[in-house]
Amino acid sequence: MKYFTKELYEETQIASFLSFPETEKDWDENVAWHRSEGLDFEEMNRSSLEYSKKDLLKFLPEFFHPYIQEGTLNTQFPSEELRKMAEQWRSGLDQRMSLIGKECRGHYLSIKGSLPDNAVQLYEKSLHDARVLSLEMPSDGIFVMTLDCRGSMHYGTDIKVTFVGVKNLQPLDLSVGSDWISDEVYAAEGGFELHVLFENPLKEFTIAADNVIIEILS
Repeated sequence: MKYFTKELYEETQIASFLSFPETEKDWDENVAWHRSEGLDFEEMNRSSLEYSKKDLLKFLPEFFHPYIQEGTLNTQFPSEELRKMAEQWRSGLDQRMSLIGKECRGHYLSIKGSLPDNAVQLYEKSLHDARVLSLEMPSDGIFVMTLDCRGSMHYGTDIKVTFVGVKNLQPLDLSVGSDWISDEVYAAEGGFELHVLFENPLKEFTIAADNVIIEILS
């Protein structure tokens, strides 16, 4: 992945820790609602913080580190200083994501004319949030992926994606049940190369092939 990498995805996932209620009243009402449902709001947030602590310390500037180490980043209503820094960080991330998106789109448009028509369809009909149902290599140079697209933007049913003339496939241990998050396509001699970011588990996947066949299963 050149644009939407595994590391960038991990960074975007911590942005939720820096989204705060507008007012202290909103914060208190949120705490009260959780309490009414028999939930410990502070303990839930503390556990979530601990789970993501490694990435929070990795991606957030040092200003945030005391709040992370103390466990107060998401268990107390934020100070005005913390809120302002959070807004600045989120704004910077949004700007970077926008720029990366434009660069990726520009790259795609520059190579679109050299891609097989079916590779264009594969890329343009986004498979974001499609789930892997099965994986197989029935013969040399053939890789078949069946996807549940009911939660994705296109197709709305199961589809079979058959890559023909496969020249590269990495890694070989892609998991059934993984979710298709994002993809990038590149021109390659005699065909194309597709890079996909999967989640559950988070993994970067690459396949180079001569062509691809997309079949809608009903």
